[in-house]
Amino acid sequence: MTAHWIGVGRRAHLRPSLYGMNEAKIALVTGANQGIGYAIATGLGALGYRVAVGARDAGRRETAVEKLRAAGADVFGVPLDVTGERHVAETAEMIAREAGRLDVLVNNAGISGQLGADWAQDPTTLDLDLVRTVVETNVIGVIRVTNAMLPLLRRSSSPRIVNISSSVGSVTLQADPDIEIGPVMAAYAPSKSFLNAVTVQYARRLADTNILINASCPGLVATAFNGFHGSRTPEQGAATAIRLATLPNDGPSGAFFDDEGIVPW
Repeated sequence: MTAHWIGVGRRAHLRPSLYGMNEAKIALVTGANQGIGYAIATGLGALGYRVAVGARDAGRRETAVEKLRAAGADVFGVPLDVTGERHVAETAEMIAREAGRLDVLVNNAGISGQLGADWAQDPTTLDLDLVRTVVETNVIGVIRVTNAMLPLLRRSSSPRIVNISSSVGSVTLQADPDIEIGPVMAAYAPSKSFLNAVTVQYARRLADTNILINASCPGLVATAFNGFHGSRTPEQGAATAIRLATLPNDGPSGAFFDDEGIVPW
């Protein structure tokens, strides 16, 4: 059983829904070979979705596919580098051949960029090439993949897009001196702010369609992304994204959520 948020407060609550239980749906998760992406693929697979496992590294991708199939999930691997036009176009073509449509897109692939001591990225000494690299993956990659998949999403009766963001992308939280939001990360954090803004622009553009798009904050999850320094498991980090991926037709769009509800922009 899936659920969706009711209300708009910081602690909006969940209402159960039977959405998605009676029909096999198709999902693409980028960066799904490990960590949060793998947990999202696992969760959607457990709900009966057929999941396209997107990942750059062929070996890791196939290992993830084998593990997911062994656990009973209906999955297939797609070679996907979100920074490559050809990779993204070929993935769209592959999904079109395999499934004919796409019901869920989870834009999970992302990078932090090189970090200094204590994970810091000092804006006063920041390498501009690093900024470009982070934005290329975390923002432009999301736009590239989303636009390539839109024709397939439009074939769905209930398309959903979930962008994996972070609370460090919340300008409101970052600017509040009374909130501990972690180290200064002058490349990664603004890339997530940028992603949040892009999410809103998509929601505005798609407001007259049945496509719902939202951003999800997984929290500080212990994965290879951060050297396994986190207080949450990948499964915990995936939970909000899975809820957003399985929203009913009257669910929210153009918002930013974590486990507790709405995250301020």
